[in-house]
Amino acid sequence: MSSKQTKTNEQTHFRTCNLCEAMCGIEVKHDGAKVLSIKGDKNDPFSKGYICPKATALQDLHEDPDRLRHPIERTANGWKTISWDEALGKVAAGIQSVQKKHGQNAFGVYLGNPNVHNMGGMLTIKHLLSSIKTRSRFSATSVDQLPHHIVSMHLFGHMLRIPVPDVSRTQYMLIIGGNPLASNGSIMTAPNMRQKLKDIKARNGKVVVIDPRRTETADIASEHHFIRPATDVLFLLAMLNEIYDQGYADKARTNNRAAALAPEIARLADFAKDYSAELVADITGIAANEIKRLVKEFCEAESAVCYGRMGVSVQEFGLLSQYLIMVINIVTGRLDEVGGLMFPNPALDVVNNSGPGYLGKRHSRVSNLPDFNGDYPVVAMGDEMLVTGEGQLKGFMTVAGNPVLSTPNGEKLDKAFANLDFMVAIDYFVTETSRHANIILPPVSPLERDHYDVTFNNFAVHNVAKYSPALFAKKKSAKHDWQIYLELAKRLDKKAPLTTKIERRLVKTLGPKFLLDQGLRRGPYAGMNLNKLKKKPHGLDLGTLKRMLPQAIKHKDKQIHLNIDFYQADLARVQTMMQDYDDKQILLIGRRHVRSNNSWLHNSYRLVKGKPRCTLMLHPETAKEYGIKDGQEVKVTSRVGSVTIVAEVTDELMPGVVSIPHGWGHGRKGVQQKIAQAHAGVSVNDLTDDTLIDQLSGNAAVNGVPVQLEAIALEVVDLETVDTEVNGDIKSGSAA
Repeated sequence: MSSKQTKTNEQTHFRTCNLCEAMCGIEVKHDGAKVLSIKGDKNDPFSKGYICPKATALQDLHEDPDRLRHPIERTANGWKTISWDEALGKVAAGIQSVQKKHGQNAFGVYLGNPNVHNMGGMLTIKHLLSSIKTRSRFSATSVDQLPHHIVSMHLFGHMLRIPVPDVSRTQYMLIIGGNPLASNGSIMTAPNMRQKLKDIKARNGKVVVIDPRRTETADIASEHHFIRPATDVLFLLAMLNEIYDQGYADKARTNNRAAALAPEIARLADFAKDYSAELVADITGIAANEIKRLVKEFCEAESAVCYGRMGVSVQEFGLLSQYLIMVINIVTGRLDEVGGLMFPNPALDVVNNSGPGYLGKRHSRVSNLPDFNGDYPVVAMGDEMLVTGEGQLKGFMTVAGNPVLSTPNGEKLDKAFANLDFMVAIDYFVTETSRHANIILPPVSPLERDHYDVTFNNFAVHNVAKYSPALFAKKKSAKHDWQIYLELAKRLDKKAPLTTKIERRLVKTLGPKFLLDQGLRRGPYAGMNLNKLKKKPHGLDLGTLKRMLPQAIKHKDKQIHLNIDFYQADLARVQTMMQDYDDKQILLIGRRHVRSNNSWLHNSYRLVKGKPRCTLMLHPETAKEYGIKDGQEVKVTSRVGSVTIVAEVTDELMPGVVSIPHGWGHGRKGVQQKIAQAHAGVSVNDLTDDTLIDQLSGNAAVNGVPVQLEAIALEVVDLETVDTEVNGDIKSGSAA
């Protein structure tokens, strides 16, 4: 086809990139069959033309020759393509066989992170789960944001009623364990965080980062303080102590609309009384005078917000730490205030259309860990499959998840999946996890489905709404994930109530957009519906965050419930940690990169090209102590396993801390992702420990993992040469 013909056929499609939380608007040029380019949509009222490098992976994922287009079955002679009817029939029969032989709960389900980025999946997954009728459910929530949900459920009455920083109007932002430049927010949906943080400084505000690593965010912040991994709880207790000691809680209370709603507010004065700045300074690594100064600046700022994210959540005191962050915002008058923590008001009101959540109605069979909203912690998964006895998991389904790489003790999980009687994966690829499946059911690519951000409008720093129709029509031989769910539900749940059957029939006929339209019509904006959004391809601006208390509270009495007794009980564990603390121990943390979100994206050449990113970062002092040189291979060992990885010596890390990024480790046999395997790296979750958890919530503690280091006496690896050689091979191969 000539360039003139291509120009004639060129069309423009506007949609939202759904590969991470940022909800960036994109402009896709295409010819009706193939993507020609992906750029930022300058007319999107939320992202205003900004996109990160991940957006191009939408094209890569759609065109990837390794992506499965038809169901496949594992046989003695390898994978075999089978029809949808045969595949769905065998999956239903396999599930029923396991449950008939071993019991209803002997079949488990794991939901991966991409599910919350999928409109059809989010609106219909209940049909799949209810049809399987198992209590053995797990999800990525408990290796990520579970503490946020529990705190919000306790304080505000719903697990999704999570306030977010009003980053566009704050004068002082304290970021603890978060790297929003790499994540574009995270439980704070905010595209172009680099500019937003620069804007704070430009209006004479301040950005302070507390992190064991000088991250990309810390690099542009006003100041950065190193903190010893998993000691954030002590820093936060000292902050709360200082807030009361310096009298700022009393000053804030008269104007604090949120605190006035909390019946136990007075009791918080004693919560942290035993944790002075002087007491915690040595363990945290932050001097007492610096803690006092930060408290003074935070409390005296015209507006301020304290935000803690992944690094805070995924440690042994994740839940207590997130609680303290919320309490600090409350007692200083920063909740429901402009420039503080505010509640989004999304057009599709998920909070009013879902249950509030619950903690600990049941406990896992082997480790006795509490469930949350029906999901057991992921750290319990391996033992539930491997430990024999009544209730042992004998069958399993993963939905858009790769827990072998993304959850603790991946080697144990690898063995556990290999020992199952039957396994099914709903996945695009043969991954480190899905390679164990008997059958893999692949849904269509993101560009072949409609999109509305059901989840992340609930965490957006500005209220918007946007519907994106599918760019490409799916082929007749393909199925949407929601179609897979409904087909399986029909086979598994033949005795479903009539109302359920009617709903499934409607969704099957009209698609999930029917459910979206119904939700929009019941939402908080008069006249809102799907047709209205269809007329606004760039999205609809619904305005800045507004004060929403007490209406936002879902407790019947419309008051914040501080649940002080529940959280105060965990201080005994804090005391034990302080008494037993070993400041000589090398501690492992993870890290995030803007070009990576999940293991799928490592099969995109554009996202993995460049200098290898799966390295062991460590401080020069630590490297010298262990005789490690930059580029040298190092054996890293934890209680559960060991990996060999190339060292990257850098002062980004504080001494005594090492870092390995999440989501790599594509060297296992049987994986069918050529580009990912060429950039295999190692899995940090072959080191993370499934017994290292936040006892209060059951959340995995993948930060602050004790490890040993051993330099390997081999040739030093030149990372730049590796980059040239590996990427040269890829360019001449399937990714060309």
